[in-house]
Amino acid sequence: MKKLRVMSVFGTRPEAIKMCPLALELASRPELESLVCLTGQHREMLDSVMDTFGLRPDYDLDLMEAGQTPSSVTRRVLEKLGETLEQVRPDLVLVHGDTTTTFAGALAAFYAKIPVGHVEAGLRTWDRWSPYPEEMNRCLVGRLAEYHFAPTRRNRENLLREAVEGKIFVTGNTVIDAMRYTVGDGSRPFACDTLNSVDFFGRRVIAMTCHRRENYGQPMENIFSAVAELARSYPDALVIYPVHLSPTVQAAARRHLASIPNVLLTAPLDAGDMHRLMARSYLVMTDSGGLQEEAPALGKPVLVLRRETERPEAVEAGTVALAGTEKAQILRMAAELLDDADKYAAMAHAANPYGDGHACRRIADAILWGFGLRSQPPEEF
Repeated sequence: MKKLRVMSVFGTRPEAIKMCPLALELASRPELESLVCLTGQHREMLDSVMDTFGLRPDYDLDLMEAGQTPSSVTRRVLEKLGETLEQVRPDLVLVHGDTTTTFAGALAAFYAKIPVGHVEAGLRTWDRWSPYPEEMNRCLVGRLAEYHFAPTRRNRENLLREAVEGKIFVTGNTVIDAMRYTVGDGSRPFACDTLNSVDFFGRRVIAMTCHRRENYGQPMENIFSAVAELARSYPDALVIYPVHLSPTVQAAARRHLASIPNVLLTAPLDAGDMHRLMARSYLVMTDSGGLQEEAPALGKPVLVLRRETERPEAVEAGTVALAGTEKAQILRMAAELLDDADKYAAMAHAANPYGDGHACRRIADAILWGFGLRSQPPEEF
């Protein structure tokens, strides 16, 4: 019997973290031929994730260029991926989330008349400008996709509200599956030697990320100023910040934080190290989308350094709180978690609403059912 050919297309580190375990699951199914195509929208950070999962791409478009823009990435993905799809002719193209690769990959598959499956479908802020351009990317992919793999029931409701065409499956988020590979039993050393010397037992470590484009300018200045004051006010705490490669982020971070003794600035971490850092930390402060899902699975409170979130389930569950981008509010909310043991415990022990570690299995089952290779639809998360 000819195998169903499924091509997973991704190009950034966040996509890779969530798509690698799915690619491994697809490869384990005898009915499927799993192909991985990298666009290389990010390069160094993407390669490190592939190494973590022991994966090699079948196709690597290697599109990253200095000074690239969403427009230039879209154009190059359409051209190069379009050529690849015409040669390979997969039966299904999978894209993930909301990056420029996601949108352009889905559009290239649509132009080639190949069905699209959207992993992590249905996240919405209902503000087309925030996050930018991610909110519009995921909305547009929702119109292009025929298979929608929604992490939560709320995500499915969002898709139904937009009357998308195709089949919707509630699967949980594949990032919870990924953490089985990256965190392990908690004893694995860091690849980053600097982190192996950190006293995670004697100090309260605050894991931090900040990189989103909509936070450039005054919001990012506010965030870094707040973190600097927080570190000075709590010398017993240690802020660990893997600084994004963006020159804008690098310059602002070093201006505000480089001279503070209990702020440790590192190079970007690979997926395993980032997950292990969060697992051993006291608190997470981030403007990332993915970390809002990952940290709750580790029992860590999260302060979101944004005005809104497309992941309201964790806010409602109590494990995530919106701290915004104003200095006073960030300081107040972080201080509460450092000073109030009851408030901390309430957030740390809240239920994780994003998955049970079986999202990849459900997605593979859904694909087989959708193509008539399985008699029953997958169970829902």
